[in-house]
Amino acid sequence: MTSSLYDEETVALTPALDPSEPAVAKPMKKASSLRTWGPAMIAVAGVLAVNAALLGPTGSKVPALTERHLRAQIAGDERTQAVLEMDYDSHADAIRGRQIGRRNLSDEEGGVMEYTRRRHRHLNEYVHVDVSGEFSTFGKWSVSIIYFAYWVFLMFPNWFLPIGRPGIALGGGLTMVVYRYILQMTGNGPFFDAVKVIIMEPLFLLFGLMLTTIYLEKMERGGLFDKLRNSLDDGINWKRSAKIMTMSTIGSAAVMNDSIVLIFSGVVVDLCVRHKVANSIPYLLALATTSNIGSALTMTGNPQNILIVSLAYDDISWMEFASNMVLPVIAATFINAVMMFIYYGKELFPGSSGIIENWGIMFFGNRTPEMLAQEHAYLAKEAAEREASGEMEVDENAGWTLWSKLQVLVVCTFLVCFAMGFDVSVVSICAGAILMVIAAYKRQHYDPKPDNTEYDAEGNELPAKKTYDMEGNEILPEEEELVTESETTLTEVDYGLLMLFIGQFLLIGSFDDTGVPQAFFSSTMGGCAEQMTSVPCVYWFVMIVTILSNIASNVPVCQMLAATFPYATPYDWMQVSFSATIAGNLTMLGSAANMIVAFQAAKVGDRTFTSERHAPFGIPSTLLCLYAGTFLLSMVHFSPECSVKLNTCEGDYNDYGGDDYGGGNY
Repeated sequence: MTSSLYDEETVALTPALDPSEPAVAKPMKKASSLRTWGPAMIAVAGVLAVNAALLGPTGSKVPALTERHLRAQIAGDERTQAVLEMDYDSHADAIRGRQIGRRNLSDEEGGVMEYTRRRHRHLNEYVHVDVSGEFSTFGKWSVSIIYFAYWVFLMFPNWFLPIGRPGIALGGGLTMVVYRYILQMTGNGPFFDAVKVIIMEPLFLLFGLMLTTIYLEKMERGGLFDKLRNSLDDGINWKRSAKIMTMSTIGSAAVMNDSIVLIFSGVVVDLCVRHKVANSIPYLLALATTSNIGSALTMTGNPQNILIVSLAYDDISWMEFASNMVLPVIAATFINAVMMFIYYGKELFPGSSGIIENWGIMFFGNRTPEMLAQEHAYLAKEAAEREASGEMEVDENAGWTLWSKLQVLVVCTFLVCFAMGFDVSVVSICAGAILMVIAAYKRQHYDPKPDNTEYDAEGNELPAKKTYDMEGNEILPEEEELVTESETTLTEVDYGLLMLFIGQFLLIGSFDDTGVPQAFFSSTMGGCAEQMTSVPCVYWFVMIVTILSNIASNVPVCQMLAATFPYATPYDWMQVSFSATIAGNLTMLGSAANMIVAFQAAKVGDRTFTSERHAPFGIPSTLLCLYAGTFLLSMVHFSPECSVKLNTCEGDYNDYGGDDYGGGNY
């Protein structure tokens, strides 16, 4: 029999009503394929039906471009042509590098036109360089086949050799580098700038977060990390899941979803082991899905939001971003939580007869016998632990040692610096480095030294052994060698996770070079391409963004859209941000947060968080959240559906081409 924690088909241990009695083993029935995949199939069919009803089965109901769309299209073309004809200082551009600089330049600095030129240069040189025309047909499709082969390997790593996702991704990246060189030498493809497609900022951020997490966990027993874990603990399964979802949603909006899942993945698995749950999937899914949903609320919640705000043509403030997202995020959070409680009702509400009884349990405090047994066992275990440690009456301030307070100070400083807009990669690495220095000082000056004293059979201390040289002189024992951080904590950094992302960057970067994602977007959007966020096209647009985000990753999709639609309005970017973020819950590869949860859980022995177990819940939850949020965002939004800097907003242009537009007041 395999472990009940890591195999859904084994027995579940149900606590007896009397805590002194042994747990009762109850066999768990394996869910049928219809029960597992039925909701996902219904959700997909519903999405296709909605879009067919709105746009027609063949797109025949796509509305014609409005006068506003035509004006914006013409204004964008003329602005681009004017930028290409501008004179510029090549020396200043070389010093500036890839930085766009400030959006609101003074008239002496060139105003909006100079900002537009710098941004146009940035989009061409950094975000996307279209080299798809330099591929032969063979080169384009062979690169695509290699990419999709490794995409399948990454999605289902257990179907093949036991290499693991980091090894598969790194192998795929190196394969792509070698194959692109062969294509270049044979004239079937362009040069592959592998260094350029590896985005360093996420790698630095992940390293800093891992360093910080390790020191928060390892610095002392009963420290900040243990207190965070205890704050999520509860004797009732559904309450424990609700606490995880609440923490993950709020934390991801405040900091960043990758930070939250990196810190709490191990905590969630530890709670599952502590309570001997038969299925840890509901808790890991609660952490991963709500971290993605919560991160959609703020511009600093995830990497794609940060990228969108930096690439948007018009200004988007923090408050503007959050005010647009608050209703969609609340709706998505509610839908995801309800689906979690329904889909995993048997695990979260043991002994319940169904949905009606579950609502009574949550809102009226009802309990089933199995839940009462769990709660009694939990309270009895807590009392036994306190009695064993001599702490029958627990002081609320107990355990807050100097080191715990220093941890809190470092974490709070980290959050403040993050909120003030400092570079998140630098802040996270600095936090990890400060904690490393504190931990090393604590180990050297405060932690007890290892006792190497030897005793005889009766417990009497034996004198230290003396050694002598050839001349009979006593050899004094050398001073004990210090244990360094390189030998202890730094070895626990998950370098495999960094290799996973490097490999994915190489695979995705090469695939984007072929132009296949761009061609897929253009062909599937059709007449909706130039009015992608207008109803009814917006519902098809968010579906295409969701598909691309799971095939080519959400950050490259945002880069592609920035290059394809350089003058997209703030409202356009709000829809892109919400759909690209929620899309992360569709499949395992849709979000970096999902990969981090799976990797961190596997590191501590829980390998249940797989693509096969993620998708049956992720697909229906994502589609419902996506369409409910898109509807609310299209109905209630505070960002303009026009571009102020392009002079396409009402009142900023005079029948288009008037003095305001034709003058130099760009």
